Amino acid sequence: MPFPPEFLRELEERSPIEDIAGNYVRLRRSGKNLVGLCPFHSEKTPSFNVYPGNNSYYCFGCGKGGSVINFVMEAERLDFLDAVKWLAQRAGVQVPEDGVDDSMSKLRMRIMEINRESGRFFYNTLISPEGRAGLEYLRGRGLDPGTIRHFGLGYAPESGYGLVNHLRKKGYRPEELTQSDMARVSQRGNLYDRYRGRVMFPIFDLRGNVVAFGGRILTDEKPKYINTSDTPVYHKSSGLFALNFAKNTGSRQLILAEGYMDVIALHRAGFKNAIASLGTSLTEEQARIIKRYADEAVICYDSDQAGRKATGRAIPILKAAGLRVKVVTVPGGKDPDEFMKNYGKDGPERFRQLLEKGGTDVEYRLQQLREQFSLETDEGRVRYLNEAAGTVLVSISDPMEQDVYAGRLSEETGVDKRSILETVGRLSGRERRKEERKLRRSQMNLNLRGPGQQGPRREGSIKAEVAQKGLIAYLFMHQEAAGAIGKRCPPEKFITPEYRRVYNAILGRMIQDTVTMAGIGEILTAQEASVLSGILAKAQDAPPNERDVREYLRVLEEAARKEGTEEWSKTASPDAVKEYLEDLRKKKT
Repeated sequence: MPFPPEFLRELEERSPIEDIAGNYVRLRRSGKNLVGLCPFHSEKTPSFNVYPGNNSYYCFGCGKGGSVINFVMEAERLDFLDAVKWLAQRAGVQVPEDGVDDSMSKLRMRIMEINRESGRFFYNTLISPEGRAGLEYLRGRGLDPGTIRHFGLGYAPESGYGLVNHLRKKGYRPEELTQSDMARVSQRGNLYDRYRGRVMFPIFDLRGNVVAFGGRILTDEKPKYINTSDTPVYHKSSGLFALNFAKNTGSRQLILAEGYMDVIALHRAGFKNAIASLGTSLTEEQARIIKRYADEAVICYDSDQAGRKATGRAIPILKAAGLRVKVVTVPGGKDPDEFMKNYGKDGPERFRQLLEKGGTDVEYRLQQLREQFSLETDEGRVRYLNEAAGTVLVSISDPMEQDVYAGRLSEETGVDKRSILETVGRLSGRERRKEERKLRRSQMNLNLRGPGQQGPRREGSIKAEVAQKGLIAYLFMHQEAAGAIGKRCPPEKFITPEYRRVYNAILGRMIQDTVTMAGIGEILTAQEASVLSGILAKAQDAPPNERDVREYLRVLEEAARKEGTEEWSKTASPDAVKEYLEDLRKKKT
């Protein structure tokens, strides 16, 4: 029986591909991805790539790829069902099937209980004489008892053994305490508290369960914050502080702040749609989760240099997840918490004004560029325009939006808008040609069937190959467009059977629900999963946009005519048939 989509989604979220693959091959960071020597064939130069963003892998040497489930299938020589059970046991997820070993599920439940009991212990310590330092700190930050209770804040005693002793008395075993990351083992083999002398911030999952903690030291000791490491119930790459509250506001907008106290300050001021990532830069997995609950993300990081860098990294990640992005810059180099304190009772209204005036991600990026150049000189204007066209405008897929910002640049610099748009068009064409050359080389050199087997038959032109792959990549990256794309391009228009099957599979699933690599792997063969993974891998550096899609559709229309006019005429639109007949008439004339 097919697995419920929500089960496969949870399994995938709790099974990061980098963690699984890292047990079989040594990986090194390469930008936002990881590379290593392929575990599935002998090689001296690393060609095995791991993509945490969509939890997939692909080897450019042997052509094997797919989801984390496909990796386990290949590495452990398991079928799909056994690979799912293997991952579920590791992640502590209950497989929806009778008779499955539930030992990991029981451990997961015990860790949840440990976290809940730890949260109570920290809160009770905070309001006791032993927690005086923590309570004074929170009061000094302006928090009232109601806010402290709402967020479940607490204090970890300095003794180093208070929580361990408390949990041992409750009957929890040493191995359970270490697997929950609430305790560590000393060199002498003794258990001690992970958190000591810190104000504690519990982290809740979407169902309200405590899954992790963040702890802030009250002295100048480093690190200032420490957070729970990955456990069977928590993965920091997907954790978002206060999302359990923010998701219930009814707003399709989420405010993304930097830290716990910023989020708490915004909630107290009435902005209960504020969240924060946890001790790490924003990840693609977090962006995908945000997309489930919002259409627009407002970045409100600190306005210092570090905050600007974090904003610059977050923008493309959020955009790639399909979110509209706005950026709010708090004046004076302040964070939201300081802003609210400085303006007192006027803080909420002033912040609301900042939200309303907040610019789009494009406006923010142009502003950051503008600060780097002097527009008083010809050289400064030229350099500014080249950077703006080559890094900002070229990334805008909507022609009207591109036109608007080209007009603004024209007004700023005195350079004709048409010249700016011509530059953008030239740069866009260069990028597309570069991607076509890359795909052409990969098609000539890569045997997708693996060593000793025949590759797929080359049907149609290189353009048709690029169009089919590009459309699959765009569809996977922009799943909200599945309905519209399916109407304009039914699977019958794909001329390569293997691509057609992949396209048909993901299109059918996307119309019903969000598709992940693990979820779609249930209905794809291992070869088809490799093909999909390869297509997505090649689209990482130059993802297709709406303009590319229009060209892909035109190419497939033309290719379908050449492959078989009779079959094509059954699926082509009346206008397309009329255009085709007109072309024939002209040729005869």
